[in-house]
Amino acid sequence: MASIARPGGNITGVSVEAGLDIWGKRLQVLREAIPTASKVGFLGSHQIWNLPQVNALRETTQQLHISLLGPPIESPIDEKGYRRVLQSMAQEHVDGLIIGDQLEHVTYRRLIVHLAYNGRLPTVYPYREHFEVGGLMAYGPSLADVFRRLGSYVDQILKGASPGELPIYLASKFELLINVTTAKSLGLSFPSSLLLTADEVTE
Repeated sequence: MASIARPGGNITGVSVEAGLDIWGKRLQVLREAIPTASKVGFLGSHQIWNLPQVNALRETTQQLHISLLGPPIESPIDEKGYRRVLQSMAQEHVDGLIIGDQLEHVTYRRLIVHLAYNGRLPTVYPYREHFEVGGLMAYGPSLADVFRRLGSYVDQILKGASPGELPIYLASKFELLINVTTAKSLGLSFPSSLLLTADEVTE
């Protein structure tokens, strides 16, 4: 019987899908950084807003008595759309922002980080790539770890391994990254408990 551990046929692969729990953890990280947060924005397309990931995020916001705000970004996703949505969130005076893990958000990472910073929006990003261009915080799977596993699979298959015998790899290494320089520029002071749990702190 086919399974993730033994997909069978000629199917295998790697996934950056981190499961539903990570969405609540991103919100908890933001709440720990901003204990008074009562309104949080979420950046994602209409399609993402209707997926289980955002439903899980909604459940956590309800438990923490936080309002989750949009608006969704319209398709096709482009610079104009990002400017419109993030300006709207800034005008709503959200206390923080969570960025969805759509690939477009990686492509436009410099623009998103720039707009969030200019809007004075404390933001949790999904990937290191956002952190590396000045993003305040990132919590998510290590893409480098996923790509290493992908390279290993390619090597094994080229050497004769059957793809169906290689388990589908789900992201298992997660990182909390904090940019203290950006925090200071935004007038934020993170609690030592949060800094101590971070995998990397940049000053």
